[in-house]
Amino acid sequence: MAKTRVAVLFGGVSSEYEVSLISAENVIRSIPKDKYEVLCIGITKKGRWLYFPGDISEISAGTWDTNPDCTTAILSPDPIHQGFVTIENGEAYIKKVDVVFPVLHGRNGEDGRLQGMLDMARIPYVGCGVLSSASCMDKDLTHTVLEHNGITTAKWACVFQREINKLDEKCQAIAETLGFPLFVKPANAGSSVGVNKANDIESLKDAVQIAFTHDTKVVIEEYIEGRELEVAVFGYDKPFMSYVGEIEPAADFYDYDDKYVNGNTKLYIPARITDAESDRIRETAVHAYTLMGCQGLARVDFFLKNDGTVILNEINTMPGFTSISMYPKLMEHLGMQQSYLVDKLIEQAVENFFTRRN
Repeated sequence: MAKTRVAVLFGGVSSEYEVSLISAENVIRSIPKDKYEVLCIGITKKGRWLYFPGDISEISAGTWDTNPDCTTAILSPDPIHQGFVTIENGEAYIKKVDVVFPVLHGRNGEDGRLQGMLDMARIPYVGCGVLSSASCMDKDLTHTVLEHNGITTAKWACVFQREINKLDEKCQAIAETLGFPLFVKPANAGSSVGVNKANDIESLKDAVQIAFTHDTKVVIEEYIEGRELEVAVFGYDKPFMSYVGEIEPAADFYDYDDKYVNGNTKLYIPARITDAESDRIRETAVHAYTLMGCQGLARVDFFLKNDGTVILNEINTMPGFTSISMYPKLMEHLGMQQSYLVDKLIEQAVENFFTRRN
């Protein structure tokens, strides 16, 4: 029986390029080789698409794109090709694939753009579709949709780059409404990239300027004091959720280094909360997942305040798959080892594609 050919996409023009490389290598190592043939397609920081046939250890090392055997790869939008066109020694070759696993975090990978290309090419892919990817990526839009549907999020405000000449008055008005401290985030970025805490007007303006280097829209949120909790959600028409995991950051907040570099943050699975609190958070996670139209997988992040209030922080439609990432750890606690999890994600992506087509 022929193996299913899965293309793993990694890298990307995103501030989360390095995270993607680490996640992708872990995913590739987890794919059952007796069942799947893996095609590695990397996207450089400058946006070049390359077919990478080298040793996968080069991916997380960040040297993959210097491998002399890399060749240009083009995702064909023509469904007849069902895959990639590679240019090798001046000749064009079609590499058909059965499914794509886009291990891309942040802009240009997790925000619906790639998903739209794959839809046009009629290639099944792991994870959320165009609308849910785009909606969950934009923190302002996520707040708006969830609040409208009765799910509590932090109080927030937005600043657009076109308002830069009014930054002083905008920041003053937001501070008067939300108070300090505040968290400042690019609206369309993840992994805590470009996120800073502001304790006064000057640090608020500085944080907004930093966030503008990552996006043209910035979200400013009230500070929430409480436990940081996460839930992994898996599936399509009948999604199910993991136990609640708890994060105890080593830094002032759960920043990029804590997530992916130093690994000093403490993780508790299950979280140190009551059964009633756990049930409420897990139910809210699946409700939000369904409301936002998520498919395949997502990690839903929460705060639990000291008074018992549950605040939904954000939804990640392609959560990290590094060795210290919470999503695979939460699923492992359910008994789903990473190789089994990756297998089921690919399998269900293909099944869902053909079910909905028919």
